[in-house]
Amino acid sequence: MKISLITPAKKQSKAGNRTTAVRWARILKSLGHRVHIAVDYADEPADLMVALHAWRSAGSIERFRNRYPDRPLIVALTGTDIYRFLDSHPDPTRHSMEVADALVCLHDLVHEAIPARFADKLHVIHQSAPPLPGPRQPSKRTFDVCVIGHLREEKDSLRTAYAVRDLPASSRIRVTHLGLAHDEGWATAARAEEASNPRYWWRGEVPGGEVRRAFARTHLMVLSSVMEGGANVISEALVAGVPVIASDIHGSIGLLGRDYPGYYPVGDTKALAAVLQRAEEDPAFLASLDEHCRKRARLFLPEEEQRRWQRLLSRLPV
Repeated sequence: MKISLITPAKKQSKAGNRTTAVRWARILKSLGHRVHIAVDYADEPADLMVALHAWRSAGSIERFRNRYPDRPLIVALTGTDIYRFLDSHPDPTRHSMEVADALVCLHDLVHEAIPARFADKLHVIHQSAPPLPGPRQPSKRTFDVCVIGHLREEKDSLRTAYAVRDLPASSRIRVTHLGLAHDEGWATAARAEEASNPRYWWRGEVPGGEVRRAFARTHLMVLSSVMEGGANVISEALVAGVPVIASDIHGSIGLLGRDYPGYYPVGDTKALAAVLQRAEEDPAFLASLDEHCRKRARLFLPEEEQRRWQRLLSRLPV
């Protein structure tokens, strides 16, 4: 089967949508299909379309449906589709969902956030990550916390840095942040924070292999986002064996579970500081985070993501 995989992120982009598209293409190829990745659909022949982003890919979705009204169409819902564009741009977003044969989502609670009439189309396919090649070896001298993600508004990117500013001198916490600044304003803010906050180190954009090395050295990862559709960095952390502290947003709860003990109220600097201190000082609390993450990790293994794609494709109309 020839599959047209549409993503609004260009080939040179380091955005999450592009990373997801490349991984999905690899999975679909392993299942025996031919896959063409493009930013827009240009009326090329295809037996199936997989379109990331209901709103940003709305034009491509409409063109494919008009050309091939009887061929299967899968629309993958991103965080901005679910938590922004369903309200701000409802007509094109809902139309894309309406004409799709299946909707892919990345976490378990999406059904609570979209119109009920689309719930039967939903298929949860968690984003996967490969395990680390060797055991983790966190430092015994410092308590290392990593933040992985580009610096931008949706990520509340400097919240962890703010949270460690006023920790007591006895704390061994230090924060390493890996990620590209969305614009010069974010870069300036990160550099200024680094200059004034001895616990914070911004390394900028790094290769994927360096992220995995950071996971091998860190004690915790923080995801401070105000909006997520199912962050792949949580998958990566859990499969690597790294416990997570996360803001209590819908998208993270849908990955980590309602009973996960490592949440803090989104945007609450003092609460994040308190939970980081507790993780450093209370071995039983850190162990509980680790136990919960290990139990969830199997959901994010590459073979599970492939199995869910195979099951979805087998259920599509042909």
